[in-house]
Amino acid sequence: MKLASLRDRGPDGRLIVVDRTAVRGLEVPHIAPTLQAALDSWAEVAPRLEEIYAELNNGAGFTIDPSKFIAPLPRAYQFLDGSAYSEHMSVIRQARGAQLPDGYADIPVIYQGTGAPMMGPRDPIVMPNPDDLDLDFEAELVVITDAVPLGVSAQQAEHHIRLVGLLNDVSIRAFVPTEVARGMGLIHSKPLNAMAPILVTPDELGTAWTNAKASGRYKCEVNGVRVGELDPGADLMFSYAELLAYAARTRPLAAGTVVGAGAIANRDRANGCGCLAELRARQRLDGASELSPYLREGDRVTLEMFDASGKSVFGAIEQTVVTQAAFR
Repeated sequence: MKLASLRDRGPDGRLIVVDRTAVRGLEVPHIAPTLQAALDSWAEVAPRLEEIYAELNNGAGFTIDPSKFIAPLPRAYQFLDGSAYSEHMSVIRQARGAQLPDGYADIPVIYQGTGAPMMGPRDPIVMPNPDDLDLDFEAELVVITDAVPLGVSAQQAEHHIRLVGLLNDVSIRAFVPTEVARGMGLIHSKPLNAMAPILVTPDELGTAWTNAKASGRYKCEVNGVRVGELDPGADLMFSYAELLAYAARTRPLAAGTVVGAGAIANRDRANGCGCLAELRARQRLDGASELSPYLREGDRVTLEMFDASGKSVFGAIEQTVVTQAAFR
């Protein structure tokens, strides 16, 4: 099943069920007016939404205007982001002469990110003086949960993963060293994130969803130039079920919790990178005389994942960097 949200007067938009081709859709106010309402009562409403999905795939529905998509979950109760790709962290730390922390491969690293508001797939990345911030994208795959009880096992946690999607975890690299050194988490270095227009249930991914990991071809471009074509499942140290179980170790998680595994990174260097920080770190280690620039005003970021047949799974995130003054 595929779900999305359309722009509305309210901040949470209107829930819409989308057909498999992402061409047609149906609004479902009689079942759940918003995605959060659906997640709050998932066991009850999911079968009814599946019925609508079957009707859509048999030709029902209206043609969707892609410009009306907003983030599928515009106000997530929380966004928990991991760093579960050792290649990403090891390359970046090696480039600055640092080591990975002890136990990195045994215990997940997770921080509390910005859950609300979530930018839509075509919203601009608005920043004051973006050229001076070392502005970066991070290509991520995320899961969204129903209510997760305190102390669940990884096996139990997998059954609370209701939806899968893409996210651009926008990062301001210039602020990271200071905030990390202060030891209280990331605030200014992690502004608003953007979600791809469509979320899918894990079963929709077929064999590409195995052991709570997703596989596919995740394409990252800046101004139409390839940065990476990555497989999010290839080198993931912890499954999303394991990340969820760790997050719920001392607290329950509300329905509508978004959990990421960090910037996607593959050991196969031919696959490229899932962010500019890693690309620059590789270039520095290779002795490059000039590093790829961070994002600047006017730059366009495109993130999209494709299945084995070459079809887009979640739709694309397409964002342009805009200065705050210019946007006004």
